[in-house]
Amino acid sequence: FCMNWILLILSTGPTVSGSLVKGKVGHNITVPCFYSVKRTQDITSMCWGRDSCPVSKCYRTIIWTDGWKVTEQYNSRYTLKGNLLMGDVSLTIVNAEEADSGIYCCRVEISGWFNDQTSNHKVVIENARISTASPHTYTSEQTSAHVRTSESSSTITRMWPSVSASEAPQTASGPCSSTLDCSDVTSNLQNVSVSLPSQQYSENGLYIRIGLCAVLLAILILALFLT
Repeated sequence: FCMNWILLILSTGPTVSGSLVKGKVGHNITVPCFYSVKRTQDITSMCWGRDSCPVSKCYRTIIWTDGWKVTEQYNSRYTLKGNLLMGDVSLTIVNAEEADSGIYCCRVEISGWFNDQTSNHKVVIENARISTASPHTYTSEQTSAHVRTSESSSTITRMWPSVSASEAPQTASGPCSSTLDCSDVTSNLQNVSVSLPSQQYSENGLYIRIGLCAVLLAILILALFLT
């Protein structure tokens, strides 16, 4: 009977819990693990190791603690930053790498046969996505506005009359060489300065005549309608 009981205990083993922890390369990852501490006598030793928890101790041990402080540390990137005296023995992986992915075992040694608290945690470390900013693209509205601005500027430029070199005003350091030259320059300046207003007056007169014709036509239609 005793032999069967021992074989049953060995085959079932301690209760094992676990969790899934995901992280990104270059970030700090915390794998949770706690045990109950109600009094000072409850503080006990524990270990972290790679792979699933064996019957005792830890495989590929990372950290050992006597419950008060860390006694063995096999890699400086694996630390215990929690309050050990309160039962917080969570493992922190500093600057995580893809090689850190895998199964981690947290074993808390509790006095008595097969009383150890064990938990297996699966850690998955993924590459961080790198986003690149796309170059600026102009929208259709911006492009059309730019085209309209260019067209309007060119239209305004074409409205000014072209003046040849002979018609442009000339400045000289001295008086005109002759009376004829001075009169030619004066007449050219008058033609240039007056050309725009005269053209504007002719256009205004055309608009006035068109308006009068429209008024007369409206009066005629109204008279026919009344009769």
